[in-house]
Amino acid sequence: MQAKDSNPPDGGYGWVVVVSAFMVMGLTAAVLKTFGLFFVEIQQHFDELASTTSWITSVTIAIFHLGAPVASSLCVRYTHRAVVITGGLLAFSGMALGFLGLNMVWMYATTGFLQGLGISFSWTPAISIVSHYFSKKRALANAIASAGECAFAFTFGPFFQWLISQYGWKGALLIIGGIQLNICVCGVLMRPLASSCLLQAGHSETETPLGNGASRIDKEDKSPITQKTFNWMLVRRPEFVLYAIFGLLAAMSFFVPPLFLVPLSYSLGIDESWTASLLSILAMVDFAGRLLCGWYANLHVTKTVHLLTMTITLISTSLMLLPLANNYLSLAIFTGFYGFFFGTTVAVHITVLADVVGMPDFDSALGLFMLIRSTGGFVGPPLAGLIVDMAGDYRAGFYMAGATLVLSAGFLVTLDQLQQRKERGIQTNTKPEKSMLPYSSLHLLKLQ
Repeated sequence: MQAKDSNPPDGGYGWVVVVSAFMVMGLTAAVLKTFGLFFVEIQQHFDELASTTSWITSVTIAIFHLGAPVASSLCVRYTHRAVVITGGLLAFSGMALGFLGLNMVWMYATTGFLQGLGISFSWTPAISIVSHYFSKKRALANAIASAGECAFAFTFGPFFQWLISQYGWKGALLIIGGIQLNICVCGVLMRPLASSCLLQAGHSETETPLGNGASRIDKEDKSPITQKTFNWMLVRRPEFVLYAIFGLLAAMSFFVPPLFLVPLSYSLGIDESWTASLLSILAMVDFAGRLLCGWYANLHVTKTVHLLTMTITLISTSLMLLPLANNYLSLAIFTGFYGFFFGTTVAVHITVLADVVGMPDFDSALGLFMLIRSTGGFVGPPLAGLIVDMAGDYRAGFYMAGATLVLSAGFLVTLDQLQQRKERGIQTNTKPEKSMLPYSSLHLLKLQ
């Protein structure tokens, strides 16, 4: 059994895990995306300011990111399955208790804190275990899993609106919480690999002579999974730091376009019904971008970090061009370009993280990456709002997002150059051993 699971299966039961992760993405990130439908209902019920009500979503997003290192640490200590099941129970509890609707602080604690923690404990291990089950097809598997967010977001909008109209916002929260219990079912299906030997550390074990049993056992005891520790020292690795800074800058931009797309369309005099279709277009092309990029990355024609750099550059270009739109058709076209390239980026950025740190440290890296990235998510929208207020034009927010993405691409280029330099250094260190024979032969000839 140990030998059988020494490498990622790259298929088989792994596709069951992918489908489970697809469902988890939809039941967590898609719910968070469409929670804005409850905004006005909750605001009117408690008769609070918009800024006060918006803290519910802010708390959810904050806990989602801040809980990622905790979720990753628990995955290392226990199993991905256990953490996902726990996340499903927490998400249900947040919605079910939010049904009581006692006061605004109660909403912060339930649909804010508990729901955010549930999303974090479900999303993080779900996306992590997919990378463990796949190696050669990792990009495709991650793309399919992440596409669940788009697929569910597309259907949740009208469905949640119908629930609110039929059962009120409180009843809708309770029903959605019950639906989120399916996360636990998905977690049960996420069967852990034996000893998580999917780790690439297995390669070092195969290099050990068969007769040296003590060395093999010693190496197994020192594997990251066996030690059950969270690797905080990743922050000392230049490659991880560069990629984390990229994630921080990218997050500053990613939350801006959806925030200002609707106000920009209103400022252009576009009807509300047409404006709503822009969000549908965004979801559809995002879905297509994730699947297409995952398929292309699976061909291994282009290095993943090069592919990510290209998609980031194309996103920034589309954001710079989007403010030039002056009617619905041009705005829809530029929105489609942005959504498609955003989907391609989401499809490969987790795969690039796995390539940067290696699978033994991937769980720890994912948690730390999410934690660092959260800063960008918090700073980006307020900074863009400030720029919009100063300029008096919603277009300024898109220019800011595009410029930040250009800056983030610079860190990807630096990361790639650092990796290439290290690869050349490894190759250079192996060359002298091969050249020793000609040198020795020449030296003997001179002595003669």
